[in-house]
Amino acid sequence: MKGRTENPLRVVLLGLRGFPDVQGGVEKHCERLAVHLARMGCEVTVLTRRPYVHPERTAYHGVQLRALPAVRSRSLEAFTHTLLGVFAAWRLRPDVLHLHAIGPALWTPLARFLGLRVVVTHHGPDYERKKWGRLAKSILRCGENLGVRYAHRVIAIAPNIAAALTQRYHRSVDVIPNGVDLPVPRRTAGAPKSFGLLPGRYFLAVGRFVPEKGFSDLLEAFVRFSSRRGGRLQDWKLAIVGQADHASAYSRRVLEMAAGSPGVVLTGFLTGRALEEMYSHAGLFVLPSTYEGLPLVLLEALSYGLPCVVSDIPANRAVQVDLPEGRFFRPGDVEDLSRKLTAWAAQTVTPAWRRRLRRILADRYDWRQIALRTREVYGSGDAPKP
Repeated sequence: MKGRTENPLRVVLLGLRGFPDVQGGVEKHCERLAVHLARMGCEVTVLTRRPYVHPERTAYHGVQLRALPAVRSRSLEAFTHTLLGVFAAWRLRPDVLHLHAIGPALWTPLARFLGLRVVVTHHGPDYERKKWGRLAKSILRCGENLGVRYAHRVIAIAPNIAAALTQRYHRSVDVIPNGVDLPVPRRTAGAPKSFGLLPGRYFLAVGRFVPEKGFSDLLEAFVRFSSRRGGRLQDWKLAIVGQADHASAYSRRVLEMAAGSPGVVLTGFLTGRALEEMYSHAGLFVLPSTYEGLPLVLLEALSYGLPCVVSDIPANRAVQVDLPEGRFFRPGDVEDLSRKLTAWAAQTVTPAWRRRLRRILADRYDWRQIALRTREVYGSGDAPKP
């Protein structure tokens, strides 16, 4: 496949909700990967879910979008959509079917049976997410097992994930991380100001309202921060960008806690210029997750040169940008997080530190290089015997 010049490599991506303007780390990963693959001359088709991407939206920056039906259900959505997607891919006859995440990977044996060449990207052990019950966790573990055993090639987005898979399944796994496009920070601050936020005087968190994101811990920590703040910390606020994909007891709890906490702003899901402005003018980015794969929102925050406070979990440690030890807090420890907010909100970072950070990101997390490495994986290696 590497030597092809006359016919472009035809790739189908499956396992995501869709893009553009769809919330989620897998969605953002696939968006940037697909666009860069298309720029390299690949014919890329993404099979999207109709509740998230309108059927009339058929193209995006050289990428073909095909909307398929999907049950709008937390437990059945990915399962049913991926099943339909495998048969849709079979009809398209691509050179590669690229499945994303271990839930969709459940259908890897079916794709192999239909004669498709399959690459699976493992975005993290989703069975560790708090939102799933026992049955769902068992299905996700089965998806991981079948995906890793039957795929022609397996990609993991972080070294710790790859090491665990190699130990568990005794096969080689390629490590290709999430990436980030270095932005030009926005000078305008229309979005922060519209939410009553002062540039440089608000904590920023971004993500879906699910338990593993830790927003309830962050809200409680901010209340404690507010009770002790004074002087130059007096006017700091907390902005959380995101929303729930599916209403749940946890998402309702986040909404209730935010409504009862002065200084907290819930912006809802933002994208484009508004999100860029929120990143550009935040004073401190906070990632309180108890579970991540390789957090894209952290890479995005760092790409703006933002100082960060993050939970001390393997996924956040895997983002190798030499964050000071004092910027990590014990996951789930509200008092520790509150102390970190107080300590780091009072600090400033130098322009030299921001420039160095962006250089590290450009070297390690460049999307063009990530797409090139993925393209190489598409064209090499045979599947092991399961």
